[in-house]
Amino acid sequence: MVVEDLQREGLKPRLLQLDITDPVSIQAARQHFMKEYGGLDVLINNAGIAPKRGDPASIGSQAERILQTNFFATRDMCNEFLPLLKKDGRIVNVASIVGYITLYMCSPDLQARLCSDDITEEELVALMKRFVAEAKDGDHINKGWPNSVYGVSKIGLMALTRIQARRLRREMPQRGILINSCCPGWVKSDMTYPNGTKTPAEGADTPVYLALLPPATQEPQGEFVVDRQVQVWAGSPTGATVDEGP
Repeated sequence: MVVEDLQREGLKPRLLQLDITDPVSIQAARQHFMKEYGGLDVLINNAGIAPKRGDPASIGSQAERILQTNFFATRDMCNEFLPLLKKDGRIVNVASIVGYITLYMCSPDLQARLCSDDITEEELVALMKRFVAEAKDGDHINKGWPNSVYGVSKIGLMALTRIQARRLRREMPQRGILINSCCPGWVKSDMTYPNGTKTPAEGADTPVYLALLPPATQEPQGEFVVDRQVQVWAGSPTGATVDEGP
């Protein structure tokens, strides 16, 4: 339907099926973009899943499944496609305000590491794997984690964005590539039905804004953005509560 709508506007979109949890599918997509276009201008990582209300699955099984898509597979996409990005390319990781709030429900020690300016990608991956293992053991709360699997997956994605922004500044500043994460809002979708309040077009506003930042723009870089506004990655949101969902 979306492809047909764009065609009616005179555009020529092409649909490429991709399963980000399948390394073979990622490699096939990578090769396709290199062969057909010689690279990539924009990568928007929008794939994500959340537990349904009343999901009978254990927190442990939810953690493995949800973090595989929302964090580990999205990380694979970033690492495989970042080298394909052309000068002034843009990466937008679709996160959630739930992750931002959930961060401050972690223990002080976890908050300190996740917010640290020197945390490495390897350390972050180890922390996310640790959460999955401790959730499977039913011991994640005792180890300082909150009870929101979706929230933790988005914490990981937002922290990854910050880490990869530092990498871009350090290793390839001349390419002008920007990477940011954002919250599209509570968008009407299969995931949020029937509670979403924003239309898909409204939800796309901030991701598209970040994807189309003009050439030679230096900021935002590595930030979490809501309604086009950068959010501070420190301190505790007032009256923080979490409702499992985007």
